Amino acid sequence: MSHPQHAAEAVVQAIARTLAFHQRCDQAGPLANALSDPVMARVRGFVRAGEPVHMVLPAFPAKSPSLRKVLGPLPDLAEALSLDALERLCACIAAIHPAGARLTICSDGHVFGPTIGVSDPVIDHYQAAIRAMIARRSLAHLDTFCLCDCTSLLLGSAGHDDRRAALLAQHGQSLDDIRTGLLRSEDGVRQLRGIIRFMAEDDWRADDVRSATQVQREAKARAYQVVQRSLAWGSFLQEVFPRSVRLSIHPQARSSDKLGIHMLPTADAWLTPWHAVAVDLGDRAVLMKRHQAESQGARLIHVDGRPSHYSAWTDGRPSAHQERAAA
Repeated sequence: MSHPQHAAEAVVQAIARTLAFHQRCDQAGPLANALSDPVMARVRGFVRAGEPVHMVLPAFPAKSPSLRKVLGPLPDLAEALSLDALERLCACIAAIHPAGARLTICSDGHVFGPTIGVSDPVIDHYQAAIRAMIARRSLAHLDTFCLCDCTSLLLGSAGHDDRRAALLAQHGQSLDDIRTGLLRSEDGVRQLRGIIRFMAEDDWRADDVRSATQVQREAKARAYQVVQRSLAWGSFLQEVFPRSVRLSIHPQARSSDKLGIHMLPTADAWLTPWHAVAVDLGDRAVLMKRHQAESQGARLIHVDGRPSHYSAWTDGRPSAHQERAAA
């Protein structure tokens, strides 16, 4: 009979292999599929305690305001398939670890609202639709957490502006410190450039009278605020969920205490379901920006009278992804 500690370590290693399979790493090579020591330590803590492995994922803030990228302000098949993928990840861990797994989606829409050009009511509708989607699809391993749930910041009657101010006051760094920190490292500069690109794309309009340089300059100023709020939200989540495995929808360095994960295939490592549309290829679904899907001749598919996704599936029959969209 194996020693209980040896048996627990075998479970830890099996969970690590499952997580590594879904890992979104910023480097290639033989170590790209190895989890960092901080992530392993958190997994090991839950397994040895006989508790469900709890993961937190800051994600699903709101749809991009750019109709060049998305179909509209509400979640669609891109979100549905991504939530399904997170549920499958938890189910895979539960098949290994008898205590199971849980994943809390920490929606950061209200954290970023003023900096990404999306109003609080639009974010409210998006988040309510995400919760309804989780319930309708019976995704039993998933739950949600957002700024409205942060009772330790302010009382429940506080508004979104008050909560954002309290978050930055208690967990934020100065913009000067943010700027200095980002520009100090190659990873920081790369992160900043990626955010600026996203901000400029989201802010661009066909009737825009501003020059490309002006759009870029304004995007850069707001990008520092996005990083500031992201770090403050991350610090707060560490306080609320101190033992949880921290996931990220962005690629992470091998040594990070966060684990970058894939939800859906995409050619752009920074593309997310809320910055894209789902394109049904028949054997799989991928994320693309809306204008890219349309330029490739994909057909817009409606479900229950609403635009849902694009299809490049030419068989004439509904694919598995299209049937899943109606679930």
